Amino acid sequence: MFKRGSGILLPVSSLPSKYGIGTFGRQAYEFIDFLQKAGQKYWQMLPLGPVSYGDSPYSSFSIHAGNPYYIDLETAVEEGLISKDNCKILENELNNSVDYEKQFYNRYNVLHELYENSKKKYKDEINEFKENNSWVLDYSIYMALKYKYNQQPWYKWDAKIVDRNKNTIKQVKLQLNDEIEFWIFLQYLFYKQYFELKKYANERGISLIGDMPIYGAEDSVDVWCNSKPFMLDKNKLPKLVAGVPPDSFSKDGQLWGNPVYNWEYLKNTDYEWWINRIAWSFKLYDVVRIDHFRGFDEFWGVPYGSENAVNGKWLKAYGGELFAKLKKKMGNLNIVAEDLGVITDSVVELKNNWGFAGMKVLQFAFDGNKNNPYLPENYEENSVAYTGTHDNDTLKGWFDKLDSSAKEYVLNSLGLNKNKENNINYQIISSLYESKSNLCIIPFQDFLCVGDDGRINTPSTIGENWKWRFARDQLTDELANKIREMVIKTNR
Repeated sequence: MFKRGSGILLPVSSLPSKYGIGTFGRQAYEFIDFLQKAGQKYWQMLPLGPVSYGDSPYSSFSIHAGNPYYIDLETAVEEGLISKDNCKILENELNNSVDYEKQFYNRYNVLHELYENSKKKYKDEINEFKENNSWVLDYSIYMALKYKYNQQPWYKWDAKIVDRNKNTIKQVKLQLNDEIEFWIFLQYLFYKQYFELKKYANERGISLIGDMPIYGAEDSVDVWCNSKPFMLDKNKLPKLVAGVPPDSFSKDGQLWGNPVYNWEYLKNTDYEWWINRIAWSFKLYDVVRIDHFRGFDEFWGVPYGSENAVNGKWLKAYGGELFAKLKKKMGNLNIVAEDLGVITDSVVELKNNWGFAGMKVLQFAFDGNKNNPYLPENYEENSVAYTGTHDNDTLKGWFDKLDSSAKEYVLNSLGLNKNKENNINYQIISSLYESKSNLCIIPFQDFLCVGDDGRINTPSTIGENWKWRFARDQLTDELANKIREMVIKTNR
């Protein structure tokens, strides 16, 4: 169970940066300093993996690899390792938005320059990194082939490569050696910079909360190289894919398309795959939020090739057995279970049996039911309270869209006064800070009082998500002091 405290939800991509997307550079360190000034104890991030089509951090090419976009370039320019002129194309005149297309087509050219100018300098460290991270070679072969095949998914590559024929893979290593070494270098540098940042945060009393998507992507090195943990046919195509059934929000349900797990295989191998994955997550983070926690109790499996999620079925997972083995091996762990949506008694029991904290999202609270579990007065201590998640509108965007009677109902439910001098955002945040929840996490946009233009993601849409960034001049001592006053007042 967490000690009473608070933190801020902010994707790394949302940090300001000269070259178009947030990184582990100077601005990340400044944000940690800001968190300390503001009396915060946690920084919650979104998943850090390399993104595929759609730019979603929840659809990554690897469960181990980091996104090379987050490698700091400004320091490399200052050290003379890359050309300032070559980086100019990455500059984004829209300071509050990431241009992913520009990053995709130009950033790797700059990173190649950095590789050529750095590989001798870091040769010994890179070799050590390879020895200590067995996953990185497969990932780097996968990425080299990804570019060779013009971004086609692995299951559309040459058949012998799809089947991982030993002689063919050996030839690939010889033919693409330098490109493979480039991708290894990027992972070395990513984790070098990340762990330096994590150390800086921890030394200042800031713990990092990471986000672990429950599923891997079909087009990922994990499914290509180690297909047995997934429910695939003899051609390595999914038998079933993940989603959620139809509900009041969607008559067709949600079809996510990720291969589901073969829980019988996982059980017969003592859940080694999952234990290793969770152990890796705790190497990266102090606290791990597990997305779609319900999938550890049961999961909605939809036949591969379906147009929607209507014809799926609920199938049993063995999360209880997994967590028993995990506890035996790793002890008690700081896990936040994403238990939102339709949650059964068995999911609640699974979460409570292992002492995992659940999530409370304020925007879901106002349905007229006084017993609504998302109302602050109903929160239990072992929970994490949010105004909203990465899938919600910002607090201001949400409140502004309510009609006058709905706004009045929200204010009355929280015991707030719209005529108060204090901004309505801060009144609502204060109501969460005053709740029983041991941990309170607020998206940074809500402290900045940003409207719907600051929304991170609108589910089931592609093209305009994951882009928001804040500006450097918004990280002020005045804002830090304002947040710190709330922390002191509410004993956070």
